[in-house]
Amino acid sequence: MRSLPQTDLYGITCEALSRGRDNLTVVRELLAAGVRIIQYREKTKTKKEKYAECLALSQMCREAGALFVVNDDVDLALLTGAGAVHVGQDDLPADAVRKLVGPDVIVGVSASSMEEAHDAVARGADYLGVGPIYRTATKEDAGEAVGLDLLQEIARTFTLPLVAIGGITPDNIREVMRRGAACAAMISALVGAEDIAAAVQAARRNLSGDGR
Repeated sequence: MRSLPQTDLYGITCEALSRGRDNLTVVRELLAAGVRIIQYREKTKTKKEKYAECLALSQMCREAGALFVVNDDVDLALLTGAGAVHVGQDDLPADAVRKLVGPDVIVGVSASSMEEAHDAVARGADYLGVGPIYRTATKEDAGEAVGLDLLQEIARTFTLPLVAIGGITPDNIREVMRRGAACAAMISALVGAEDIAAAVQAARRNLSGDGR
């Protein structure tokens, strides 16, 4: 059955924000800290470079028992044995992606409105990436923040898992999860942290209500 792992954090790569560390180093630290969903997202590298990285990261995630997700590039997901592919509103729609990846690969779709959520669900998305929840400078084309109310409305309307994304930090993650997210995607708050394991621990402390 296609379903996201039951976990709290969804890590996303961004080498430009990783303090000079490469993606493999960052993902190794995320996995060691217990993050169980890793999305590969790189916009500036060549296809050949991305293919080599995805092969290595897919193997690392498999060995750690984590889900490896490829952003946008359906071909890379297939070629590197990824367990999931995530597409945005300007990419192939979920039903077209399903024809390519088959029945066993998880398909996630970004949604920043109820209309986009309805369309993605109708096309067979396995989960929705909802956001940006808060304003973020991490993703240049992220658009205006959609806020917690939309996340809550989508959570009340649909039963599939929601991954909240956009400006999420250890300080606000608890409120995001209270509004119906299955897990929270974090980019700069994790990969840009001086100590990645400490950032993961801080997020989980706040989720458990143990404070900062």
